[in-house]
Amino acid sequence: MALEALDTIALAEEKARQIRAAAAADAKKALRAAEEDAAARMAAAEEKADAEVRELIRKADEKAKEDAAALASTTRNKEAAMQARADRQREAVVDRIVERIVNG
Repeated sequence: MALEALDTIALAEEKARQIRAAAAADAKKALRAAEEDAAARMAAAEEKADAEVRELIRKADEKAKEDAAALASTTRNKEAAMQARADRQREAVVDRIVERIVNG
């Protein structure tokens, strides 16, 4: 009887070792899978962030070009208006000079 009890205990201990070994292997496998999943998610997040940054930079560049074009247009319009005013003033001055010369 005692021998049978020792055999039963030995079998139970062996089974417990096998269960612990299987659990440890499963835990390692689960940890490896979790690490791989985390790495894949991190890479996807970095790629998404890079794409968003590139898009923001593209939009900022586009807006800057539009703003520069608008500013250039406004500046050209102001320049044309100033040139027209200068031409009118020049003509008025020429007319006064001619009038003073003629009327003496």
